[in-house]
Amino acid sequence: MKDTQYIASKIVARMLANPMSSPASAIDFLDLGTRAAVDQGLSRLVRRGRLHRVSRGLYALPRVSRLTGGLAVSSPDGVARSIARKLGLRILPSPPQASNLLGLSTQVPAKLIYLTDGRSRTVSAGPFTLCFRHAAPRTMAVSGRVAPVVFQALRDLRLNGVSETHIARLRRLLKQKDKDDLLKNLHCAPGWMKPILVQIARPAPEVCHG
Repeated sequence: MKDTQYIASKIVARMLANPMSSPASAIDFLDLGTRAAVDQGLSRLVRRGRLHRVSRGLYALPRVSRLTGGLAVSSPDGVARSIARKLGLRILPSPPQASNLLGLSTQVPAKLIYLTDGRSRTVSAGPFTLCFRHAAPRTMAVSGRVAPVVFQALRDLRLNGVSETHIARLRRLLKQKDKDDLLKNLHCAPGWMKPILVQIARPAPEVCHG
């Protein structure tokens, strides 16, 4: 069995190499040793102040907040992704969160709600209370890096209407691969959304010179 001190040093080195990453859990370091050894290494690092425990089973590098002078907390989205990774879940931002993430709305959602393919649950993580709500398989079936977020944002915008300004912003924002993913996922979209996705994904018109 690999020495706990060796595993602890490797954990710190890996986290220091990417200090702005999401909080980590034991499953992120199982390539270094057994689960028991990794748990011991994480506990040792917490006792020594090298890591702080964000919530049960989640760890982050200690960073001091310039505003409060205390420990800076990770972003709620980073914590949510870490919890999902730890529990083996897939998550999507709620429609209001997705709209805000893509810059289509300036309204910050009051509740931190994520859709998931797992069971509904509420998780307390440091100062955050994260709500995970079970979603229909069709909602969670959208594939790609950005396409699922676009689908969620359009659901939010539908309440007040998806404008040409919204469509133009998404056309500018999305890379061609992301636009291609929208078309690949048309079968997952409700009828009202399909023509909007096609508008977003269509190639830019060629400009004739001369």
